[in-house]
Amino acid sequence: MAEALEAAERLCARRGARLTEIRRRVLELVWRSHQPVGAYTILERLGRERGRVAPPTVYRALDFLIAHGLVHRIASLNAYIGCAHPDRDHIGQFLVCSGCGSAAELDDRRIDRAIRSGAEAAGFAVERPVIELAGRCPNCRERGRDART
Repeated sequence: MAEALEAAERLCARRGARLTEIRRRVLELVWRSHQPVGAYTILERLGRERGRVAPPTVYRALDFLIAHGLVHRIASLNAYIGCAHPDRDHIGQFLVCSGCGSAAELDDRRIDRAIRSGAEAAGFAVERPVIELAGRCPNCRERGRDART
């Protein structure tokens, strides 16, 4: 997590963007969970630390972090996960477990290139560059877990 936070600070400094205290703390909470985390879970944790925090505060921080490639939103889980490669423009590719809800980011540049090339050939402008593949992780497969528990 320390490396991710240092990388985020360097990236924001290079871009002239402000990684405010609240944005940094939201990023820490996303990275700390090591699994996708929902905005209301982040809100609850911040509330325990700081007292009442308004939902728009968390959503604005998450929007900033997404805009700068520091986190990805996994729509199927309505949750957020830290980006392993925030310094590189890429299409987030995730294996999302339907058993436990865990997510693992792939880093296959061939997939990136194929999607970008296909979209460009079709004259399509990609606005949400995230791919989610649903299935079961090794632990859930081993336990025979088919649906989220």
